[in-house]
Amino acid sequence: MRSTKMFIAALGATALVLTGCASGASDPAESDGGGDITVAFIPGIASDPFFRAMEIAAKDEAEKLGITLIWQGASDQYSPQTQLPFVDAALAQDIDALVLVPTDADALQPSVTKAESMGIPVITVDTTVSDQSTLVSHITGDNKDGGERAAAEMNEQIGGKGTVLVISASPTNTTGTQRVAGFEETMKAEYSGIELLPVQFAYSQPSEATTILNTTLLEHPDLAGVFAVDGTSCTGAIAALNNSNKVGEVSLICYDAYSSQVAELEEGSVSALIAQDPAQEARLALQYAYAKITGEGEDQIEKSVVIENVVMNRQNLAETRKYTYAE
Repeated sequence: MRSTKMFIAALGATALVLTGCASGASDPAESDGGGDITVAFIPGIASDPFFRAMEIAAKDEAEKLGITLIWQGASDQYSPQTQLPFVDAALAQDIDALVLVPTDADALQPSVTKAESMGIPVITVDTTVSDQSTLVSHITGDNKDGGERAAAEMNEQIGGKGTVLVISASPTNTTGTQRVAGFEETMKAEYSGIELLPVQFAYSQPSEATTILNTTLLEHPDLAGVFAVDGTSCTGAIAALNNSNKVGEVSLICYDAYSSQVAELEEGSVSALIAQDPAQEARLALQYAYAKITGEGEDQIEKSVVIENVVMNRQNLAETRKYTYAE
């Protein structure tokens, strides 16, 4: 895995006030405070704790760098339809750079192309677009590795045999497809005693994940495990296991480390978590945006950055609890 070259540009002594926009605000173009550089940061869904942790870090980093940060995103739905108005509003302002978490690789490509035609450098974080050739950088977790680690953990927890369900965000979400690929390929290559059911998609809606797992448990009462590929799917899966009195009987391995998920891990509803580092992704994105705009440290920008995952389970929780997302 290639290492990242972290840096923070030197700043003057003057303190600069940063105010980010609240998610789901009525005016998606509203912004406040900061310095002469303006960066728009559009998350996938602003209410998700993964993106909340990213927001906290982004605001802190923007203040350090003297950047005016526009943070805006859909409050309750992860989709191109809800994200595009925020992207369009940001591009209508006098921004110097765009940091984007594309909800769909193809649907958000025209927005990236438009930004670049306007001379606005684009950095994608977490997910990305179909054509990455003109991006300043793409920063993400090692999603395929996360799927592979989840497969190994699942195999160990269910004793190498049984039926397993995967619940993902959507068929076009780039991080989700990579996690599913890592999980499925590892299962098929190394753990032949495990039967994989067809992947189901909850579109980042916990209630949909609950419905999916409730239905699956009726059809497969001996279900051995569930891999929830994103945090919202995990939330919905926990509810389904509670509804069915299957907590402790079905191994539930989830992506992300919300504080609520870590609590569920400790209590036994979740059997393992694949933790990312959203704060580091956000900080590095703003550092790269600053470097690209000012030219200071531009030679340190890496085109592709992959940040390592951490497997959290009840056995190592004392050591890994620090990876819980800030909310």
